[in-house]
Amino acid sequence: MTKRSLSSLKKYASLVSLALFIFSCKEIQVTPATSQLPVSQHLVLGNPSQAVASVSGSNNYLMVKKEYALSYSRDRGNANWVSWHVSKDWLGDAPRQDDFRADAALPSDWYKVTTSVYTGTGFDRGHNIPSGDRTNTIEANSATFLMTNILPQAPTHNRELWSNLEEYTRQLVNAGQEVYVIMGSYGTGGTGSNGPATTIANGRVTVPAQIWKVLVVLPDGDKDLERITTATRVIAINTPNNNTVRSDWGTYRTNIDLIEANTGYDLLSVLPKQLQAVLESKVDNGPTN
Repeated sequence: MTKRSLSSLKKYASLVSLALFIFSCKEIQVTPATSQLPVSQHLVLGNPSQAVASVSGSNNYLMVKKEYALSYSRDRGNANWVSWHVSKDWLGDAPRQDDFRADAALPSDWYKVTTSVYTGTGFDRGHNIPSGDRTNTIEANSATFLMTNILPQAPTHNRELWSNLEEYTRQLVNAGQEVYVIMGSYGTGGTGSNGPATTIANGRVTVPAQIWKVLVVLPDGDKDLERITTATRVIAINTPNNNTVRSDWGTYRTNIDLIEANTGYDLLSVLPKQLQAVLESKVDNGPTN
């Protein structure tokens, strides 16, 4: 091989190496953006308490299921919050399973709440994400009966006030909307059919004082985050956990700012700050049925 040929070959090899280097840099630049995508459709609006899937976060323990996501508190024995997406894809004709059971996905050495600890307490086994929001398959419906999704809820609150709000959510979806929902509870001490209580299960399950919910309502479509504007309907509800609540959930409308002030959470954290400020300060005045 001549010196000229060898020189040309070296130049060609250098160009190939440079091209490969540039290509690899482009690939590296893509990775961070991809890693920032939500791990679940149920966390599209963010992780309100920055929960972590580590035992070090025992009272803010992130659990991401196919059907919903939640932050669990080991000491309280129930969820801090549960987040989920309701769309026509999640609704069908699967029957209610009623298979309440301990959640085996919790760390092995943690106390696992069972359905029997609610017996005789005067409180319902209240769902965070309701059974009716997961009727597309039997498996999805069954997932709502894991005890990590359950809280001690005053019977009237559960069967009237909350049931009406849950039904209204599905009415919105059946009318062509999709809804992102975050529900949670805070404080200590509610009043069930046996009177006031702060805990059940020998102190292992806290009875919350307040139960709240936030709904972000959008027309059914794609690229949901890009479609949220200052005109987007946001419904925020904050209610006492007792048997004297009214059945009309509209009575308890508030704004997200108040819920955040009481919980310390950041509920719409992925949205631009200016958009958050507008949406979180509004009190909904839309229809309730």
